[in-house]
Amino acid sequence: MYVAVKGGEQAIAHAHDLLAHRRRGAPDVPELTVGQIDSQLALAVDRVMSEGSLYDRELAALAIKQARGDLIEAIFLVRAYRTTLPRFGSALPVDTGAMRIERRVSATFKDLPGGQVLGPTFDYTHRLIDFLLAAGAQPPVPAEAEAEPDAAMPRVSDMLDGEALIEGEAPDDDAVTGDLTREPLDFPADRDLRLQALARGDEGFLLALGYSTQRGFGRTHPFVGEVRLGEVEVEFVPEELGFAVPLGRVQVTECQMVNQFAGSAERPPQFTRGYGLAFGQSERKAMAMALVDRALRAREFGEEVKAPAQDEEFVLAHADNVQATGFVEHLKLPHYVDFQAELELLRRLRKEHAEHNADDDGAAREAAE
Repeated sequence: MYVAVKGGEQAIAHAHDLLAHRRRGAPDVPELTVGQIDSQLALAVDRVMSEGSLYDRELAALAIKQARGDLIEAIFLVRAYRTTLPRFGSALPVDTGAMRIERRVSATFKDLPGGQVLGPTFDYTHRLIDFLLAAGAQPPVPAEAEAEPDAAMPRVSDMLDGEALIEGEAPDDDAVTGDLTREPLDFPADRDLRLQALARGDEGFLLALGYSTQRGFGRTHPFVGEVRLGEVEVEFVPEELGFAVPLGRVQVTECQMVNQFAGSAERPPQFTRGYGLAFGQSERKAMAMALVDRALRAREFGEEVKAPAQDEEFVLAHADNVQATGFVEHLKLPHYVDFQAELELLRRLRKEHAEHNADDDGAAREAAE
């Protein structure tokens, strides 16, 4: 992020005061509370947590308030705060198979063990502005069903894996997972780093790339094996104890995308996977991430790399909206010296161009006479 620019201190202080004034808005309107943002703009909070790489609803809501609703600015604030936190280790991989399900839909199997759970979704709304909200109408009381705490809800990918119809994903307990927040991203990047970068990546950018793969720019041919939303337990193994202790629960959205086949002389054809995981309810992000993840695995399956979504350097180097914002927005900061140099060069070129044309005109007149 480009921040090494200084200006008149008084002017900057006044700009900050004006920004705070504009953020507050009309003083006769009650000020938004962090709790209101957290509970009523929950999807914005989820996005800021996911792309800010920090699960803290209250902090993300505060950042949204401070940023006047500019989510990329809020993500920047959360990322900056994250760098001040101590780091004492890595949690164990979360078990999404044991998720406390709030929503779960599959486009591949209608009758899933445990059933499909619609949960809170925009999918079946008519996309009509609800003016009753402006009138202060209260929402209806949602229906409740009997809880079935022991109901099995196996993942679709596990069901396919049980018949060896999809590529297996055996965990490698000895593998060291990279951390792109501590080490600069290098290419080629392994899948663990790619997934980290995609999880922090800009939702709009990934959505556009995922959409491009559906339109033919990259080979995916996807089916949504499953999208599931719910809470998972986070566990950590302290060195002094040597066994896992629970740290708490976080809400995540997981998408397992089932894609067309790959096989070899040793391995029969199998479905391939694309994977997406994001904090909170972030279905669009998780699905787009899964599409792009599969596209980035092109070399792994011996596919020709010819689309932007298959080029890991193009995708990963441009997916981070904080970095992209810094580089684009620094253009509005002072470049007086650089511009004066360009201006001098342009004037010299124009002068030479004019002199060259004058010589040509003179030569043409002499030839005509």
